[in-house]
Amino acid sequence: MLLTQWAIRHGVSHVALAELQAMFTAPVTEGNVKSMSGASEAAVVNAVRLEASRVGCRVWRNNVGACKDERGRLIRYGLCNDSKQMNATIKSSDLIGIRPVLITPDHVGSTIGQFVARECKSGDWKYKGDSHETAQLRFLELVIGLGGDACFVTCEGSL
Repeated sequence: MLLTQWAIRHGVSHVALAELQAMFTAPVTEGNVKSMSGASEAAVVNAVRLEASRVGCRVWRNNVGACKDERGRLIRYGLCNDSKQMNATIKSSDLIGIRPVLITPDHVGSTIGQFVARECKSGDWKYKGDSHETAQLRFLELVIGLGGDACFVTCEGSL
């Protein structure tokens, strides 16, 4: 289900939905250890992975693609890449992981794992809304809609 369909069904205003979308498409800047203006996407990925380790989160690189094996069969790999059509519609994030979350009153002291996804971009990136970025945003919306934590990032400071 698309986030807009959910918003209409539950009476969420267009203004509130636009604000929510802006929160997930604007680069994270609050609480950053340092600016990464001019940094490559690879540098951002490395910085976020180091940050994840420091804060007790585990993230892994999610490479997505397809190749042929020795018999000529097409092998697809990465999340949300079951088919070419699926990958055109929804693109999973660069970093996928899990973070421990202590649940209090309801589960009295239990720790659960929260799904984490970070779509890393170069330090100077700005959301344009092209088809590639829109497909990436769909994955972020899916994760958030199911209780996970997901966003675009251009520097460390998002975990």
